[in-house]
Amino acid sequence: MFPELDAGDANCFGGEEFGHDKKKTKSSRKINGTVVLMKKNFMDLNDVVAGADDRLHELLGKKVSFQLVSADHPDHANGLKGKLSKPSHPEHWLTKFTGVKADDSQFKITFDCDDDDMGAPGALIVRNEHRHEFYLKAVTLDDVPNCGKIYFICNSWVYPVDLSKKDRIFFSNKAYRPDQTPVPLKRYREEELETLRGTGEGKLEEWDRVYDYACYNDLGDPDKGPKYVRQTLGGSSKYPYPRRGRTGRPPMETDPECESRIPLPKSLSIYVPRDERFSHMKLSDVSAYGLKSLGQVIVPELESLCDKTVNEFDCFEDELQLYEDGFMPPSDFIDKLKEKTPLEMLKVLLPADGVPVLKFPTPQVIKEDKWAWRTDEEFAREMLAGLNPVVICRLEEFPPVSKLDRAVYGNQNSSITDKHIEGNLEGLSIHEAMEHSRLFILDHHDSVMPYLRRINTSCTKIYASRTLLFLKDDGTLKPVAIELSLPHPEGDQFGAKSNVFTPAEQGVQGSIWQLAKAYVAVADSGNHQVTSHWLHTHACIEPFIIATNRQLSVLHPIHKLLQPHFRDTMNINALGRQILINAGGMLERTVFQGKYAMEISSVAYRTWVFTDQALPRDLVKRGMAMEDSSSPHGCKLVIEDYPFAVDGLEIWSAIETWVKDYCSYYYETDAMVGNDTELQSWWKDVREKGHGDKKDEAWWPEMKTVNELTEACSIIIWVASALHAAINFGQYPYGGYGPNRPSMSRRLMPEPGSDEYEELEKKPETAFLKTITSQFLTVLGISLVEILSRHSSDEVYLGKRDTPEWTSDAGPREAFEKFGKKLDEIEQNIFERNSNGKWRNRVGPVKMPYTLLCPSSEPGLTGKGIPNSISI
Repeated sequence: MFPELDAGDANCFGGEEFGHDKKKTKSSRKINGTVVLMKKNFMDLNDVVAGADDRLHELLGKKVSFQLVSADHPDHANGLKGKLSKPSHPEHWLTKFTGVKADDSQFKITFDCDDDDMGAPGALIVRNEHRHEFYLKAVTLDDVPNCGKIYFICNSWVYPVDLSKKDRIFFSNKAYRPDQTPVPLKRYREEELETLRGTGEGKLEEWDRVYDYACYNDLGDPDKGPKYVRQTLGGSSKYPYPRRGRTGRPPMETDPECESRIPLPKSLSIYVPRDERFSHMKLSDVSAYGLKSLGQVIVPELESLCDKTVNEFDCFEDELQLYEDGFMPPSDFIDKLKEKTPLEMLKVLLPADGVPVLKFPTPQVIKEDKWAWRTDEEFAREMLAGLNPVVICRLEEFPPVSKLDRAVYGNQNSSITDKHIEGNLEGLSIHEAMEHSRLFILDHHDSVMPYLRRINTSCTKIYASRTLLFLKDDGTLKPVAIELSLPHPEGDQFGAKSNVFTPAEQGVQGSIWQLAKAYVAVADSGNHQVTSHWLHTHACIEPFIIATNRQLSVLHPIHKLLQPHFRDTMNINALGRQILINAGGMLERTVFQGKYAMEISSVAYRTWVFTDQALPRDLVKRGMAMEDSSSPHGCKLVIEDYPFAVDGLEIWSAIETWVKDYCSYYYETDAMVGNDTELQSWWKDVREKGHGDKKDEAWWPEMKTVNELTEACSIIIWVASALHAAINFGQYPYGGYGPNRPSMSRRLMPEPGSDEYEELEKKPETAFLKTITSQFLTVLGISLVEILSRHSSDEVYLGKRDTPEWTSDAGPREAFEKFGKKLDEIEQNIFERNSNGKWRNRVGPVKMPYTLLCPSSEPGLTGKGIPNSISI
């Protein structure tokens, strides 16, 4: 570890006075360079007071100092660490004033080095004696003898030494496996990892750079009462879960097993390592979108407002007014909003005249045709090219069979019979349709049924569902039966009570069919948010981020490969735990699972298999593809026009090729993988700590071969980039119009003879809208998905890096350039397929081209673009 320093301590690194080499040198040379940094800021504004304070410290001799570390010459008196240059300071710090807007500042710097002692610089030590932190972006050395330019890509906040107690070390952009590391850099490499791992104890502060694990014991708030008690997820066989980043906050008073929560107004200060926090541009964007879209801070006031008005949409045209005319809150609502919103954030919520209008952009699903979403073809198409295209399976057994424990839940097998569907199979028998891979299922039965009795005791009323679909000769799917099931009224052990509905277009039967599809959409929406989106991407990737920073040095080639795919994820997950997935949070308010949402995701984690996250394996496992070594991606799709799979396989193969080229450059043999100590520690950390509840699973790769390393890294990149993009950035384009993707239902299917049935006959639109999400929750849900579907202005997309100097190794740079060109080619392929009328599922009745896996995008609400990471 670097020695701990007091603010006035002048000694570090083996007793040498900081900035002075005690030995006399025979000759010296100067190395010129450039330092690029950004002063302390809030959102997109510089902290002017902090800047003035730092200039005062500069006058008093407390400066920012830089020293070069030799990669060639060890200091035998300092544990073989690299010899140091004299300290240098950025020039003209006092006289270079920055503007109000947060931006980069560039400083010249000159290093005075001993010719005989320095050789090639391999690292950089930075000491901040100011009172405030700054963001160090990069240091470039010019014309280093025998080296040319040397780049130090830092991208890190450097805190004052009296807070951090350590000087900072930054390495050049050369990648080394542990066994390749120059001797003068080895100890620095080891000490930096020790710092990042921390001690596992104590509350972590913003200047700490510690990556550590914790269970999800921070979702509940038992101190507020029993209503806010939630299960701890992770650390038990009953509720297994991936680990999150540790914060070290003290326990709750009423339950010491639960971690205390921070007040809502301080949500942005929740601990994650500072370098994992949003950039000032991203923070500004998210804050603006969050407030404009009615973040949780004003939910109680909006809820109260809606309760005072008619809390229902009477017809579809009423809901369309949200996009056409907007909604004007009364003045007392605005006054209360001002009281509850931090002053510095009001500017992003209120326009110049101070009157916000709750008006939303028109979702793509109704932009060209306001009614096409109601067709059976569009309902089925969205299982292949919509928000949740990762659930549909080929039907392999008829009637469908449940996997629930019969001793507990009785007979949960499907009640769908031949008579229900054979008239809709274009003349085929069920056996023939299955034999020719023409029958498919969207199954939300087993995942919902164990919780259904509890869920339906609330204001939510929902069904477990099974939807059977038939692949028509024209390549489109059509639903042929929907089974809606409830627990048996006499007890779970008596099985399910089910009704089967079949397609109808006219009269009350047509309205009943529309309601049946709506119940399926509600179940699918909940599965999408809780399992496909949160669990399988956000939660499952976080342990890889933590392990990478704990066990792989920034010098490690695999750290350099994966790091861009981790940007902002820990921050967005921490904010999610604070305001989204917590007890009473936005997720519980807007999905049918309610307070059971996260517990249900824990049940889903039991069947999570890391290797099955590879797209080809996922498709084969769901029966949507057959293994075929002669096919371009190693598998052949059962539905040729499956937009998510078609585009996804091209993206997957491009990622896999890039990763293989990259890994092969640094690992020429399998033995190199097995002998890489950091790599083995990383994989052990992932298995035994990050995904510790699954550490004994036989499917984990052993991480002994180049192929295993390639597969693991390809899966991580695929999940963090393309998979997340496919299931996230369509949320507003598809789900921004509530009737198309309702997330809640409030009453069951009306029975003949009831008032609700009569209403369904006379006012089918009113009955439909009274069944699905309420007016208030519709506005809240639209607000949420609008935030989640936007790209920030500083987003970095797949195939791009935030700096061209990310590595000094030519081979990986060339492979990465090839990867970028391949993605450009794939994007053109997508546009061409979308314009080819042969592929009906790519556009559908709503005339909405499938672009979610287009690699590039502009900022904002675009319905396309693959960011490198799970950044929202």
